[in-house]
Amino acid sequence: MGSDSQDVSHLELEAIIGFNGHVFSGLRVHPDREHLIYPLGCTVVLKSFKTKKQNFLHGHTNNVSCVSVSKSGNYIASGQVTFMGFKADAIIWDFAKKAMHARLQLHKAKVEALSFSPNDKYLVTLGGQDDGSVVVWNVENGQAICGSPASAHSVGHCMTVQYSNQDENVFVSAGNGTIRVWELDRPNRKIRPTECQIGQLKRNVKCVEIPEDDSFFYCGTTSGDILKVNFTTRLLNGCGPVKNKFSQGVNAMKILKTGDLLVGSGNGMLTLCSGTNFKTIKSVQLEGGVTSVTLRGEGHQFFVGTDAAQIYRFGYTDFKPELFSTNHNSAVKSVAFPFGSSELFATCSQEDIRVWHSDTSKEVLRISVPNMTCNAVDFMQDGRSIVSAWNDGKIRIFTPETGRLMLVVHNAHHMGVTAIACTSDCLRIISGGGEGQIRVWEILKGSYKLVETMKEHKASVNCIKIKSNDKECVSASSDGACIIWDLVRYVRNQMVLANTLFRSVCYHPEEYQIITSGTDRKIAYWEVYDGAPIRELEGSLSGAINGMHITQEGDYFVTGGDEKMVKVWHYGDGVVTHVGIGHSGSITSVQICPHNKHIITTSADGAILRWRFPHPSS
Repeated sequence: MGSDSQDVSHLELEAIIGFNGHVFSGLRVHPDREHLIYPLGCTVVLKSFKTKKQNFLHGHTNNVSCVSVSKSGNYIASGQVTFMGFKADAIIWDFAKKAMHARLQLHKAKVEALSFSPNDKYLVTLGGQDDGSVVVWNVENGQAICGSPASAHSVGHCMTVQYSNQDENVFVSAGNGTIRVWELDRPNRKIRPTECQIGQLKRNVKCVEIPEDDSFFYCGTTSGDILKVNFTTRLLNGCGPVKNKFSQGVNAMKILKTGDLLVGSGNGMLTLCSGTNFKTIKSVQLEGGVTSVTLRGEGHQFFVGTDAAQIYRFGYTDFKPELFSTNHNSAVKSVAFPFGSSELFATCSQEDIRVWHSDTSKEVLRISVPNMTCNAVDFMQDGRSIVSAWNDGKIRIFTPETGRLMLVVHNAHHMGVTAIACTSDCLRIISGGGEGQIRVWEILKGSYKLVETMKEHKASVNCIKIKSNDKECVSASSDGACIIWDLVRYVRNQMVLANTLFRSVCYHPEEYQIITSGTDRKIAYWEVYDGAPIRELEGSLSGAINGMHITQEGDYFVTGGDEKMVKVWHYGDGVVTHVGIGHSGSITSVQICPHNKHIITTSADGAILRWRFPHPSS
């Protein structure tokens, strides 16, 4: 109902918190020195250094796998992954218009790497392991000029391509046991490779870096050394470091104007080393393996991306890392606002809870619990504590200012704590577990007491909401039941059943109705008094609805799920008023801020998106 109507407006995406650090060389500084370019899911994000404003390039149907920027800065190119047997697109974007210039469809399953020729005339793209071809495209008209298998049958697959800095017709490809220099014969529409001779060495090349004059090029290998190959003779010119190799392989390199090399390795070490003998000059350890190094201008400042989804900014002279942007690097499970405040919000995922500033998207606090996953997070109404549910069966309570651990409820549930809610008097916590039990805990100063256990659900409890007078709560479970509990007598008041795994439930603010959502793609309204169904809406065209939240006035509610779309609904009419498109992973949770300014949505790919709420309070 309503979701197919044509007059639905689009939600305005205000900001994205997230960075896919697993894309090699995915982080780029635009030649204008004013924009940072990076991938997140199927979006390419352009972030201005000056205004901090973000622009988004939407057009890919699956995760972006590689990014490149032309020398002039007029174009950006990005490639994606897709499924076996399907075509994986590369897209050329017009930077000035922030719009698609051409869609290139030839490769299968994945675009591994791409690179522009020095004058923006050509783009070379490399297909992934299942495709194995290299194709040269005309940038202006988006037509393929010619293609060829990237490597000989006797060697492994190709991993990277890099265009020469001086010659429109020459580029380098490299990978597992192969390094080739290619020449484009434009009149005959052919590309001809020459194998580079590196003697007895067997190397897998991850990245290639070419200095401005094209005299030679560097190849970073998975073995942790760097090969130096002469561009003209195609012969090995040097290999190092001989002794202290870069641990876990060389993932990214950049040549500085001095001739020295910045090297990022898989163990998270960023090293400045000599371009001649590869001796270390300076090095610094970062969080996560380094996957991107990019220079801003002449390299007085540079940025480094890691697979822990961190972006660091460095000054060349002091060589000190400054955290430019931090992000979750695994699925975000839940989001919560403090009571009555829209200024901050908390999110949780594997190993940590993070508190963010709503307007600036800056991380203000991180609480880490190694090797654990936080399933749900909530604020006590007095704002004095963050309550969290963990997969090791514990409830942990932290201070919101410092993240200090105040209290641990041990063995709260024996199959992990999966849902949590706090009463408005801040004296009790209601928790749900993977085994289906609902437990009521009294929180005392520095200690706790189990008040009651309610056993009716047969599968994990996914959501708990408490009535404003603290005398009743509702729990949604994967067993197909939503139960309304009496929190005075600790018995079941009502139960609603449906052929679904319930994921989310909300009280309407007037508290005489609840709405539910789950895997059957339906949004159902129910009478609290007798559990009678009132109405049912078709909530999504595909996949479960995992998150749902209603405004304090009760006029609108928001849903999100496996369909990856955020939908704003009118409660009374049961129609969609706005749709938000921007997530690349399944949406895991949604929350409207207390002042109806923003909607925060989180997803399974680690992204947090902030949208402008379209119906602000009058």
